[in-house]
Amino acid sequence: MKTIIEPFRMKVVEPIRLTTRGDRELLLAGVHYNLFGLHSDDVLIDLLTDSGTGAMSAAQWSALMRGDESYAGSPSFYRFQSAVQDLMPFRHVIPTHQGRAAEAILFSLLGGAGRVIPSNTHFDTTRGNIESSGAEALDLPCAEAADFASTFPFKGNMDTVALARLLEERAANVPCVMITLTNNAGGGQPASLANLRAVHEIARHHGKPLFIDGCRFAENAWFVKQREPGQQERSVRDIVRETFALADGMTMSAKKDGLANIGGWLALNDDDLALAARNRLILTEGFPTYGGLAGRDLEAIAAGLAEVIDEEYLRYRVRCNEYIGERLLSLGVPIVQPVGGHAVFVDARALLPHIPPLQYPGQALAVALYEVGGVRACEIGSVMFGRRPDGREVPARYELVRLAIPRRVYTQSHADYLVEVFEEIARDSRSLRGLRIVQEPPLMRHFTARFAPLP
Repeated sequence: MKTIIEPFRMKVVEPIRLTTRGDRELLLAGVHYNLFGLHSDDVLIDLLTDSGTGAMSAAQWSALMRGDESYAGSPSFYRFQSAVQDLMPFRHVIPTHQGRAAEAILFSLLGGAGRVIPSNTHFDTTRGNIESSGAEALDLPCAEAADFASTFPFKGNMDTVALARLLEERAANVPCVMITLTNNAGGGQPASLANLRAVHEIARHHGKPLFIDGCRFAENAWFVKQREPGQQERSVRDIVRETFALADGMTMSAKKDGLANIGGWLALNDDDLALAARNRLILTEGFPTYGGLAGRDLEAIAAGLAEVIDEEYLRYRVRCNEYIGERLLSLGVPIVQPVGGHAVFVDARALLPHIPPLQYPGQALAVALYEVGGVRACEIGSVMFGRRPDGREVPARYELVRLAIPRRVYTQSHADYLVEVFEEIARDSRSLRGLRIVQEPPLMRHFTARFAPLP
């Protein structure tokens, strides 16, 4: 059949409060045009993030009841650890309350002034934790990533020539190499196993550990299975295990491909680094067998890891995004192609060429989506990435709006409604105006900055 149906049934539903355009205009002004400030019950379709916003399965809700809340040595931890190590064969698994906590611990140990940490593309919390340590977060995406219209299958690849050059010239300043799966800031694009192997070999040649930001590891493995020559007959589980066997450690937000509402972990092979990380964890998160999580959260993650590699789920997950992307392209709305696993990324710079980058076309489009249709999305452009650590403001590499699709939450009618909202905006896109920032924090300003529309 042409239609790929949701591979689940609904047992519980949550009402959506419908608002008018007049309501939303007032609400936008009240939060100074920053969509993070909205109350979620004022949002019709919430595509701000796919992190922790998914619906848990009946098996996960059942697993919650088994949660053991012992301070130390909980059996829930050992079930969690076993589920992680079944897919990611690391010696040490250190739970944290979410992915950014794992990043904070790792870069408090490996970061520091004068150091450089390369990646295919660092996302916002990773970049923030690196830069707050005094280190430089360096992006080395492959050349194909810059061509949004290209259908190159692995735009999440790292530029291995640039990585080798960096390590030849500045190896003493590079404590580790990172790669993000999938490449969120670059459009949710996957990296190939061939690229991962090449990055692994370059890092090993220079004696540098390789860390994977594995938030969407299952989606990346699905793309490898579908697109990479020689991988079609392999299971997603086998591809996942090979992926992490190439790394020395990982950070993880279980709020993505852990299918949970909270949680994460730092996994390591180095015994000394793991000891230091656990000591830091005790100061900031909790004892190493709970790491800031309740036992029930550990159980939910363990159950989610078994479900996320189900290939029928992954087929449905990716096809939902492709459907939205195809409909937008049919309207002439430019997007990052091919469509990523967790989101559709709209090219706001191409859609709104009359708005300069430092008048934030991505934010202008995100504001319009909410005003017109009550849809909340996320700017990934010069608001998020335009402020340098020294205070300078420069245009970001891309001006995107991310439509992050929560897992197992919305149906095709929601997708069709979203497309209709874009149709109305695209019809009169020249009327959209930019914004200016009137108040901002020094780091990660996109969460709390205040904006005002330009005349």
